[in-house]
Amino acid sequence: MPPRPGLSKSELEVARVVWLLKDANVRAVYEALSETRDIDFTTVQTYLRRLAEKGYLNVRLEGRSRFYSPKVRPRTVIRETVDDLVERLFGGEAMPLMKHLVEERRFSDGEIEQLRQLINRMEGADDEQ
Repeated sequence: MPPRPGLSKSELEVARVVWLLKDANVRAVYEALSETRDIDFTTVQTYLRRLAEKGYLNVRLEGRSRFYSPKVRPRTVIRETVDDLVERLFGGEAMPLMKHLVEERRFSDGEIEQLRQLINRMEGADDEQ
């Protein structure tokens, strides 16, 4: 299967709403989005149509209403988007991205502990091989 086209920032924002709602018509997505941003109903329709055309959403017709549901899991979209970013921006090398995140972002003590646990698990998995 060829890779899906990437998502614009606005398309990703609309996809997040559909992931949250799980199954929604245009009106429900519009109402959820309009709580946090100024957006037209027809713009939401356009984004939903594009997301379906790109293979990110399922569409079903009930009467005169179209209902949208996720076709791709958020985790898959995150993986594909980050992989694309690492490839384009860092030439496929993940360490420069990790270094940037560690040096430029402020991590809480809890997040630092989560990172330690992740590294410990990874080292344990290497020991088992």
